[in-house]
Amino acid sequence: MSSFPPQISSAALSFAWPDGTPVFEDFQLSVGPGRTGLVGLNGSGKSTLLKLIAGVLTPTDGSVTIAGEVGHLPQNLVLDTALRVDQALGIDAVRAALHAIEDGDADERHFETVGDDWDVEERARATLDQLGLGSIGLDRTIGEVSGGESVLLRLAALLLRRPDVLLLDEPTNNLDLPARRRLYDAVDAWSGVLVVVSHDRELLDRVDRIADLREGQLTWYGGNFTSYEEALRAEQEAAERMVRVAEADVQRQKRELSDAQVKLARRRRYGQKSYDNKVVPRIVANNRRREAQVSAGKHRILQTERLGQARERLDQAVEAVRDDEEIRIELPSTKVHPGRSVLTLRELQLPYGARMEGELEVRGPERIALVGRNGSGKTTLLRTLAGQLQPVAGEAVTHVPLRFLPQRLDVLDDTLSVVENVARYAPGATDNAIRARLARFLFKGARAAQPAGTLSGGERFRAALAALLLAEPAPQLLMLDEPTNNLDMASVRALQAALDAYEGALIVASHDVPFLESIGVTRWLLLDGALADTTAEEVTGGLGAR
Repeated sequence: MSSFPPQISSAALSFAWPDGTPVFEDFQLSVGPGRTGLVGLNGSGKSTLLKLIAGVLTPTDGSVTIAGEVGHLPQNLVLDTALRVDQALGIDAVRAALHAIEDGDADERHFETVGDDWDVEERARATLDQLGLGSIGLDRTIGEVSGGESVLLRLAALLLRRPDVLLLDEPTNNLDLPARRRLYDAVDAWSGVLVVVSHDRELLDRVDRIADLREGQLTWYGGNFTSYEEALRAEQEAAERMVRVAEADVQRQKRELSDAQVKLARRRRYGQKSYDNKVVPRIVANNRRREAQVSAGKHRILQTERLGQARERLDQAVEAVRDDEEIRIELPSTKVHPGRSVLTLRELQLPYGARMEGELEVRGPERIALVGRNGSGKTTLLRTLAGQLQPVAGEAVTHVPLRFLPQRLDVLDDTLSVVENVARYAPGATDNAIRARLARFLFKGARAAQPAGTLSGGERFRAALAALLLAEPAPQLLMLDEPTNNLDMASVRALQAALDAYEGALIVASHDVPFLESIGVTRWLLLDGALADTTAEEVTGGLGAR
C-alpha cells in the first residue's frame, strides 16, 4: 500500500467520444478514504468516469490525479477462456518461479521474480476461499468457471494486489446470493478508497456516501442509498412546492399587469375626454394626460419586470424537479393459450455435467424462474434451448418461436450503429419503424446513430432488447439471462411493467429474487446438478445459506 493517504481528484476534466459527443466538461472530483456509491441514470457516464480514473480512457482535457495504486473491476468483464486461474490472478510468473526454486533451480532470476512474495499461493488460496472459490484450483482454466465465478476471480486478483483505490463497476452482476454476501463482506472490510457503481440496493446501503451523477455534474449526499432516497424525496417535494408557489406568483403578476394595462387605458380615455369637453384648460389637460400616461407606463413596466422575474423563478423551480425519462417497452402481441405446448425436455444432459431426469413440459404462458448457484449451468441450459449448444444426451424441443437475450449482450456488433444493429434482426422493417421503436427505448435522433461500442451497459441492454423485440417472427417464448444486470432502477421498473404485459411464455435466469417475484413467476426451477422444481422460499433460504 502507498504511504500517502489514498485520494482521487480531478481538475477541469473534459472527455468526449471520438465522434465529438461530450460526456464531461470542466468536471471536478475529489474522493477520499471510505466507501462511495456512484449512482445515476443509464448513459450518465458512470462507467466512463471509472475508466477515466483507472486510466483506461484518456481525458480530452484536464487530468485525473490518484494518490496510490488503482484496482478496477470493469462492468463488462471478458477473460480468455484458455487462461489458467493463476494467470487470471496475476500470480503465474511468481508461482512458476517458486516451483522452479522448490525443484532445485537456483537461478537468480527466479529469486528476483519472487521478491518477498514467498506466500503468494497461500494468500491466493485464502483470498479465493474468502470469496467462496476455495474449490477452484489454481491450474484450472477460465473456460471451466461460470460468469459469476470469473467476476469473483477478477476481484480476487485485485484484492491480492492490495490497491489503495478500488473501483467496482456493477460487481454483483451474475453473482448468486452466497457470492453477493461474500462480496458485501469484502466491501465492509475495505479500508482505502472505494467507488462502486451498482443498482444493488443492499450493496449501496453499505456505503458511506452517495455521489449522484447527473448532466455531467456530481451532487453529494451523506449516508447510504436509503438515506439518499429519503433526502432526494424531500428535495423533490420541496422543489415541487416551489413550482406551485412560482406558478401562483406568475398568475398573480399576470393579473396585476393586466390591471395596470386597464388603468393606463382608462386614464388615457379620461384625459382625452377632459380635453375634448374642455373641462379644464387645454394646457392643464395636456399636462395631466402626460403625467397619467407616464405614471401608468412606469407601473406597467414595473409589472412587466415583475412578471419576467416570476417566470425566471418558475423556470428555476421547474429545473430543480427531476423529470427522468423511462423506457417504454411494448412487447409484441404473442399470446399463448394455456393448453399449448411450448417446450419439452427429455432426459436432458448438458455440457459441463448438469442434467434433467425424466420429462419436463412447459405449457401455455408459464413464467419460469431459473435459479441456481454460479456455475450450476443456467446459461448453458438457456443456450441449449436457444439452439446455440448441442446437449450431450436427451433432447430439448421448442414448439413456438423463441428469442434469447444473453447475459453478455453479444448480439450487438460494436462497429454498427444502434439503428443498423436492430435492422440486422428486422430486415423487413423500415428505417422509420425501427427509429420509432428505438425512441421508446430512449434512443432518439443522434443517439440512435451512435456506435454500439460506445454504449453504457444499460444502453446496450436497451438496444439488444429492441433488436430482439423487432425480430421476426415475434417470440412466443422469451428467455432472458440476468436481465437486470446494468439497468438503473427506473429501467428495471419499466422492464417489470413490460414483462407483466407480455402474454407469451417466459424463462428468466436471475439471482435477483425480488425482481423475479415482481414479474409474477408461476414456477421456480432450481438447477443444482439436476433440474428440479423449487420455491421462492427455498431459493432465498436454503440456496442463499449455502
